Amino acid sequence: MPDTLHLDPEQLGAWLHGVAHGDAAAFRCLYDATSPKLFGYAHRILGKRELAEDALQDGFLAIWHGAAGYQRHLAAPMTWMTTIVRNKALDRLRGQARDSTLDGPIFDPDIMAALHDPGVTPIEALLISSDARALALCMAALEGMHRQVVGMAFFHDLSHSEVAQQMAIPIGTVKTWIRRSLERLKTCLDKEERA
Repeated sequence: MPDTLHLDPEQLGAWLHGVAHGDAAAFRCLYDATSPKLFGYAHRILGKRELAEDALQDGFLAIWHGAAGYQRHLAAPMTWMTTIVRNKALDRLRGQARDSTLDGPIFDPDIMAALHDPGVTPIEALLISSDARALALCMAALEGMHRQVVGMAFFHDLSHSEVAQQMAIPIGTVKTWIRRSLERLKTCLDKEERA
């Protein structure tokens, strides 16, 4: 079995070249050499063995089909394959979030219902400040995982590393999602203010 600690980029590139031409033996060598490391990476993102195995399988299927498009001058072979497996793992993570309560509203259900209920009385509507209403509507427009990360960081006062640990995603991803979400919230709130 190949040494996964010292993966030779030239050898990986040669195997990828073989895979691009339909060489099943080259694909087997590539899989044997890189799957332990790629599985570990997927497992760190997903936290569950079976999900990581699924992401790894999806990743290698994409590698088999996409090897012809690999461009050595843009990324090292391992970097390219890691990106593919990472994306498959994040797809699985998003799927898990949609299937769980993570995708639910982070605001009080009564407030959210009042915001969308055309039959709410004027008195009830006044109880919800315009700022809270605007923020709730803008938060509801965020993608589920992004909304959850922002909610954990700002409404539950968790640090970025605590959010990353609870969500089982890299801290860099948490920071990126929070930054992008705050930009979207600012844009959305500016539009609400002008409306």
